[in-house]
Amino acid sequence: MNEYDSKRIYDVVKEIGFEKTDQYKEADCYLLNTCHIRDKASEKVYHEIGRVKKIFRSKKKPLVIVAGCVAQAENQEMLKREPYIDIILGPQAYHKINDIILNFTEKLKVEETEFDAVSKFEYLSRIQNKVGKATSFLTIQEGCDKFCHFCVVPYTRGPEYSRPFDQIINEAKSLADQGSKEIILLGQNVNAYNYNDMRLSNIIGEIEKIKNVQRIRFTTSHPKDMTDDLIEIYKDSKKLMPLIHLPVQSGSDKILNLMNRKHTVKEYLKTYERLKKINPLVEFSSDFIIAYPGEEEKDFLDTLSLIKEVKFINSYSFIFSPRPGTIAEGLQKIDKKISLKRLEKVQEILLDNQIKKNKSLENKIIEVLAENQTDDKTKIFGRSEYMTPVIFDGNKKDVGKILKIKIIKSNRNTLFGKMIDNLDKKVA
Repeated sequence: MNEYDSKRIYDVVKEIGFEKTDQYKEADCYLLNTCHIRDKASEKVYHEIGRVKKIFRSKKKPLVIVAGCVAQAENQEMLKREPYIDIILGPQAYHKINDIILNFTEKLKVEETEFDAVSKFEYLSRIQNKVGKATSFLTIQEGCDKFCHFCVVPYTRGPEYSRPFDQIINEAKSLADQGSKEIILLGQNVNAYNYNDMRLSNIIGEIEKIKNVQRIRFTTSHPKDMTDDLIEIYKDSKKLMPLIHLPVQSGSDKILNLMNRKHTVKEYLKTYERLKKINPLVEFSSDFIIAYPGEEEKDFLDTLSLIKEVKFINSYSFIFSPRPGTIAEGLQKIDKKISLKRLEKVQEILLDNQIKKNKSLENKIIEVLAENQTDDKTKIFGRSEYMTPVIFDGNKKDVGKILKIKIIKSNRNTLFGKMIDNLDKKVA
């Protein structure tokens, strides 16, 4: 979502004459878009601003803007701690950036962190999302009402907001017209989308009708919002990819309750079993928070048991990181050595699942969406239906096509293959 936001911010500032530069010293404006999910995010901001100060020590100072979730969470504190920052811009205020820049005066710092998702998306819908890539992100939902005790999102992104249905479909059509073959629908709780009784399943169904779109994905989901209509669409959809990223966080009901996750392991497994029954090709990826305060050995073993049962093929796992302002911030952390040992064990099993899945594809032919050329221009980078990176010989003309690739070998992260035939489908 931060990548999508950064792209849209650039689409907006182009309207007042800004262009990107990869040369720091040329910059008239330096904008840092931030994420607050992980620990030490704000410290990274100050470190980066310090680097900019050194670069411009003997030059005219650029306009310095800090945007995103760190800006939202620590707005006034940032302006006080680092006077070099000129503008603080929260994630629901990107539509105001041009007016703020044009009216900025050096003596008056600006802090704009009002939650106004309605106006933001209304404004952005009038500015084309210019991409020209095989794969494009499309935000359909923002914010969160779940208030998991470890998570800062409700405080940085605000309450759940679903974009108007027609806005989303129009943007999807525009992306397809620009050459996008795959659209990834985004949201903090993407499957909580609900606009005038239109749900995520309705969006998927409508995008399925767009001729040039050949793949549809969505992330990130909450187990509580895997509704019947969304599960059922995996039975009939030809374009919805079979990888479901559904964060469970823990395999222990006790820990899930302490996290305020609002689902149980049994409910999660019921969703998993229903989806596998409807479509056996479906595979799961997940997020895991290891060593959450109160996690005992039994709770940890329950998490290992769940991982072994579901066989997640690609997951993210982290040691608990307390976020400022959350209920879990003041809880007693588990000993670092124990935490690291548990994380290593989890990652060992998750990695083994990933290696086995990749190994199982060797000598098989799979469909790959070619996304771009590698840096040396001799090979093509693409992704399988399960989002696994695939490297193979090819030319620039292959980019943007669905290709038939025979997998020759694999490692833990990547598949390597050779092109068999062009599967660039003509979908009516």
